[in-house]
Amino acid sequence: MKHPAGPTKDKSLKNNDFPLFESIKTILCETQAHVVRSINSAMILAYFQIGKMIVEDEQLGIQRAAYAKETIPRLSKELTKEFGKGYSADNLERFRKFYLIYQHRISASVMRKSSNCQKSISVIQDKGEFPFRLSWTHYIQLLKMKDDNERSFYEIEASANNWSVRELQRQYNAALFERLSLSKDKESVHKLAKKGQIIDQPADALKSHYVLEFLGLKEDAKYSENDLETAIIDKLEHFMSELGKGFLFEGRQRRFTFEGDSFFVDLVFYNRLLKCFVLFDLKIGKLTHQDIGQMQMYVNYYDRKIKTAQENPTIGIILCKEENRTIVEFTLPEDNKQIFAKEYKAVLPSKEELHKQLE
Repeated sequence: MKHPAGPTKDKSLKNNDFPLFESIKTILCETQAHVVRSINSAMILAYFQIGKMIVEDEQLGIQRAAYAKETIPRLSKELTKEFGKGYSADNLERFRKFYLIYQHRISASVMRKSSNCQKSISVIQDKGEFPFRLSWTHYIQLLKMKDDNERSFYEIEASANNWSVRELQRQYNAALFERLSLSKDKESVHKLAKKGQIIDQPADALKSHYVLEFLGLKEDAKYSENDLETAIIDKLEHFMSELGKGFLFEGRQRRFTFEGDSFFVDLVFYNRLLKCFVLFDLKIGKLTHQDIGQMQMYVNYYDRKIKTAQENPTIGIILCKEENRTIVEFTLPEDNKQIFAKEYKAVLPSKEELHKQLE
């Protein structure tokens, strides 16, 4: 009978077998992360300072058109010769724009107290948190946004939700800011720009419509409700990102029975910020009053049988291909705060159309 071979020197050790290794690993990982953050901070501050110097030099009297045509290309050529790639005329224009947009973040007195980026970072951190939380690649995307409120919103959300650059691009292309703004008054839109998305009540978690382009379903394609549900489950991480903050997946096709008749809720989520269940019923056609009645039954069941006394009332969302606002208006009570009908789009919407609706 062969005995199991003992551990060899090259065999990976489990975490709890070698606490010294784990402790050192933790220190090194934290240090590496700190180094990356420091490099990112120094790089962004250097670009900020370069932008400031370009603006100040430009303000000495030379016309903007001539400056862009002569000085910027010459500066780009000399910097590239000395420091390599990364200092094209387009990038220098980005540095300039970066400073012009964010110059209020760092006071001139703070900049004058330091002779290099590392000292500047130390001085700034002594006065509070470093004002730029994202990577330079994120800021390149933000600089493309013309509206100040929109740019501020996406910067806050990207930082708070740890969005990758790709996710930031997707949320912008999917017009998240416009879709949240459409259901709000001007004061609430202003708060979006200053504080990001704050969820205090059910309406705060909702968008004017949902964009499901990541499912790969064509707008005019024939598919069943089961196909839609399966596609969402296959892309659950993307779908939860589209839903927004605080959503946790609880299950699909949740069954309950009344007097021998079974009913199934398509998708069930829980929102930890609202402290309530969120039920989704998927419809591939136009909304009907029967759809609303069915969702009302689902919501009542969860309120009476599933939720605890400490939890808030259940929210029901009918996700349909075509909303019928008249049906919603005359089927639901005026003070409705639990049941909502929302359209979904299989392709990215036109930002221009949404801007027109906002205006």
